[in-house]
Amino acid sequence: MGILGSGVRDGLQLKPVRYDWAYRLYNQAVANTWFPNEVQLSQDLADFEKLSEDEKHALKTVISYLNPNELLINKSLAFGIYPCVNAAECHLYLSKQMWEEANHFMTFEYIIETFPFDREEIYAAGWGKKSLADKAAFQTKYVTRMMEERPDVTTLEGKKDFVRNLVAYNIVLEGIWFYSGFMVGMSFRRRNLLRNVGTLLDWVTKDENLHLEFGINLLLTILHENPDLQTEEFAEEIRSLILEAVELEKAYNKDMLPRGILGLNADYVNQYVMYMTDRRLEELGFEPEYNVTNPAKWMAAANDTLELVNFFESTNTSYEVNTTK
Repeated sequence: MGILGSGVRDGLQLKPVRYDWAYRLYNQAVANTWFPNEVQLSQDLADFEKLSEDEKHALKTVISYLNPNELLINKSLAFGIYPCVNAAECHLYLSKQMWEEANHFMTFEYIIETFPFDREEIYAAGWGKKSLADKAAFQTKYVTRMMEERPDVTTLEGKKDFVRNLVAYNIVLEGIWFYSGFMVGMSFRRRNLLRNVGTLLDWVTKDENLHLEFGINLLLTILHENPDLQTEEFAEEIRSLILEAVELEKAYNKDMLPRGILGLNADYVNQYVMYMTDRRLEELGFEPEYNVTNPAKWMAAANDTLELVNFFESTNTSYEVNTTK
């Protein structure tokens, strides 16, 4: 029995563990449990009043984007991923991840409630932009496929659809798009501002790193168990999907930082996006696309967490696959 399947009675026994990496990540996620109200934001509220209008715009744009998308990811997990995976250890991790997405949502709610944000204003300011509408259309396309057109993972085409959807939410949304927002949010701390917001974003990023590691392990395992997916044509389709999403993100960042703020501008953030995309491509076994340097080495703790894997090869040395214990 492989990792994909939708039988009601499948995947209800933990031992023997079939996918050690999933059980390891579940235990690590449990150990990482945190709550947003452990961090006080009173000093950050005072810092916020010192920010320029452009800086406030950037922060509001980041928070108003991240907040609802945490629940969108939960929909993807609940309707598109969880029902198609049949290993108990994977279900355990996905259940913890769904709790974490809810916790992240409440973290951004905590920030919105603490700061003098007009909720309708910040959502209208961000979601009224064409660049964000284009990103939303991309996300909606794949989330709709996951929720309303759940693939039949017993067929080759169904497995391809599952991989496409998983790449769109895990690699693109969680592994690239979120990170540019994290970088903008964390940049204030480099100027000794919004330090506690930075701490919350550190914790969110720590969770997201595990989400990304789980997703890449899941993708790798699916390909390991289904070598008929490992074709040049399908590999190029996945690469193109990722690169399409990068262009959407670059346009969005120009709207988020129309004039730039101290230490950041759209070109700087977009170079970071291209750098992170090359990292993701390499982690999936592709050649890099942009070959740019990391302009934000201070973000290394957030983006240097994964070992390289060979996505479209049947064997690898970076992760344990199908380990029985």
